[in-house]
Amino acid sequence: MSNWFSGGKAVDTISVNDRGFQYGDGLFETIAIRSGGPRFWSHHMDRLSRGCELLRISMPAEQELSDGVLQALAASNVPKEYAVAKIIVSAGIGQRGYGRPNADEPLILYGAFASSPAPARSYEKGIDAILCNTRLASNSQLAGLKTLNRLEQVLARSEVTSINGFEGLTMDADDRLICGTMSNVFFVNNSVLSTPPVDRSGVAGIMRRHVMLTLEEQGVEVEVRHTSRAELQDVDEVFLTNSQFGIIPIRSCMKYKWPVGEVTRSVMALLAQNGVIECRQ
Repeated sequence: MSNWFSGGKAVDTISVNDRGFQYGDGLFETIAIRSGGPRFWSHHMDRLSRGCELLRISMPAEQELSDGVLQALAASNVPKEYAVAKIIVSAGIGQRGYGRPNADEPLILYGAFASSPAPARSYEKGIDAILCNTRLASNSQLAGLKTLNRLEQVLARSEVTSINGFEGLTMDADDRLICGTMSNVFFVNNSVLSTPPVDRSGVAGIMRRHVMLTLEEQGVEVEVRHTSRAELQDVDEVFLTNSQFGIIPIRSCMKYKWPVGEVTRSVMALLAQNGVIECRQ
């Protein structure tokens, strides 16, 4: 049985004329399901809404999206306490060629899948990452969004999976760190937290946003600034954020090595207090 649903019915095919299939003309959100419900729902809706506005796709009603996710979860044979849901909003069936009018009848797909936490040792000891050869192009219009065009991430992720790794860090053409293949990255230098801007490339991750907002409530500022590859040798701590795994420290990346330090531990503890169960150590 399919784990994909549309209009309340299980589906396993889409039209070859669908623009999401033809051109990657659409968006998606991957949502952590915890204790039977979606986590950070409003953050996902904000990002999806921004994407729909940019791509001129009619934003589905939030209640419709919520109902669709819960229906998919109920109809799928996956654990409801710890799972992952995916929403795909495609521009739908349209004319051949790149140009199109506003997409007023998007195709909406909902998926629900089993998931499991990262190994406890990853949170405790940190993980080993690589620097990917695949570079991220700069495109300020689409930067930050999760469009259906993910070929850069496919190429970069293939580098990671080819060595059975956990994550790879990606850079732009100017050797500036941007994000991971499936995560955002934070640096600690002299107890100051920073994260790269994602206004020209990369994805504005949901957990990245949650970390920054949570720290802001505590009076802790996160600097949004570039860190170059050359500066990695001067960094004190590094950690990754992702909507599914929360925060995981990096202990090494190629020749660079870092401890799982006090700042990283304190941020993990703060998130654990704010409902990110994966960070409870």
